[in-house]
Formats: sequence, C-alpha cells, structure tokens
Amino acid sequence: MKLTLLGAAGGIGQTLALLLKLRLPVGTELALYDISPVTPGVAVDISHIATSVKAIGYAGEENLAAALKDAHMVLVTAGVARKPGMTRADLFNINGNIIKNLIEKVADVCPNACIGIVSNPVNTLVPLAAEVLRKKGVYDKRKLFGVSTLDVVRAKSFVSELKEKHAETVKVPVIGGHSGPTILPLLSQALSEGRKIDFTQEEIESLTHRIQNAGTEVVEAKAGGGSATLSMAEAGARFAVAVFKALLGEDCVRYAYVESKKDSGYPEFFAHPVRFGLTGVEELLPIGHLSEYEQEKLKALEEVLEADIKLGKDFVNA
Repeated sequence: MKLTLLGAAGGIGQTLALLLKLRLPVGTELALYDISPVTPGVAVDISHIATSVKAIGYAGEENLAAALKDAHMVLVTAGVARKPGMTRADLFNINGNIIKNLIEKVADVCPNACIGIVSNPVNTLVPLAAEVLRKKGVYDKRKLFGVSTLDVVRAKSFVSELKEKHAETVKVPVIGGHSGPTILPLLSQALSEGRKIDFTQEEIESLTHRIQNAGTEVVEAKAGGGSATLSMAEAGARFAVAVFKALLGEDCVRYAYVESKKDSGYPEFFAHPVRFGLTGVEELLPIGHLSEYEQEKLKALEEVLEADIKLGKDFVNA
C-alpha cells in the first residue's frame, strides 16, 4: 500500500510526514512530494527513523507523476498558510489553482486513489476537487474527503480543559464545515467516559465561539509567523492513519467533510460522522439530536457553507 503526501516540505507537511513515518502500517510506502528541492532531504531525514515505513522524496513538477504512481491514498497539504488579517476567501484565491493542478494530476495518474484535502479553505477546495474529478470522468464521492479532524481535536481539548477531564476520555461531535461559523460543535452530545457532560448556556456559547475561531487564535499567537501547523499535522495524521487502515479492512468512524446524500437536507458537502472501509466512505452515520441552540446555528451556517461550495465549483466551471 502506498500513501502520497503532496506539500511535504511545508509547515504542516514536514511534521505530518514524520508522524506518518511513525504511525502508518508496517510495509507502507510513503511518497513525499513538493515543488521545493528540499523534499528528498525530508524523506532521507525521516528514513533514518527505525520503522518499516519506506519514505521516498520527489521534488519539482516533473516528478509529480512518479510520486503519485500506484498511490492508494493522497493527502494534500500544499498551498500557502493563512496570515494575520487573511480570510479563508483570501486564501482560496491563492490556493485554488495550486489544488486544481494537483488534483488534475491525481485524476490522470492514480484515479482510484482516496484523496484527503488538508489545505485550506477545505469548505471550498473539496467541491473544487470534486468538479475537477468530474471533468476528468473519475469522480467517486466515496474517495474524496476534507480533513476536518482538527475541529474535533480542538473541541476535545477545550472541553477537557474547561471541565477538568482527561482529554483522552472526552468525545465531542463537530459537524458542518471547516471554517469560522460553519464549524458546529455538538456540545449537547459531549461525553466523558461515556457520560454526558453538562454545560451552562454561557459555557456553550463561549466554547462554540472558541472552537470556531481557534485557527485565528493560533495565527494571532504566532504574531504573523504562521498558522496552525503542528496541531493540524497531528490531526491530519490521526485521520489519515485511521482511514488508511480502513482501506486494509479495519473498522473506522471519523468526522469528515464529504458529499452529503441528496435527500439529507444538508448542503451538498458537509462534515458528517463517516464509516470508512475498503472503498473509502462506506456510510454516513446519523448526526443525532440537536439542541435548540445547535439547530439555530445549523440553519445560520448553511447559507455560508453553500456559498463556499458554489465558489469552489464556479472556479473550475468558469
């Protein structure tokens, strides 16, 4: 089995490459690709770590096809990072073409591979990728997903911090999209050791706001020196390894931004609880009961999310 990481020399990519080297199943081939000439060096660097994952580095557009050849899964972290004052819409204007070109190559070289989009803005880049794959005649909704795991990880961290719980025991569903007001943590369903966690309304509103704006919290804390790279890399590795193992037959349920069922009542792309399996997305699981507050937030986010989706589709079709 082979996993290809696109954008492997970047702020997220290098840390993610390290974590994949440590966590992927024995015998996996890990292909690292970036336009940067340091990429083969990143592969050599992590190849000195004593695991049975084989890392090979590829640099430059002329080597992209070789990096993708025979890949079963492709993770995309390529693009620029968000800087202070930048919206995710600003980010899209830069990253849209980068992702479009990469996905076109994926469609040509490894059309059956599962594709995980880590690059932001996920809300827009996943529909963009879907349109590119459709135009190439290889779109399979089971094999394309946006990695929204960081929202779940942040929700677990913030809830455990507030309620003085062990983070490993906390579960918080997060649905919707992967930016600002489209991120909807379902605190009414939060659990610790299988037991419901109770919140005041003030705590719910404060936590929801913090989870939705956690990316900006990092950007501002780094004072212009970058965005969330370390936490994103860990969340990306957590998701990718679980889904990669599902392709080998292990049971796996994760939250991901995927194409919704046509009669679901949700926007065309939406972060659901997803059961992954041998073919990628096997089943979209029920979201469960929402509180009145969550229902209001869901209704409000739908218009924003639909505009994000339209932006990605229009970019390709224009």
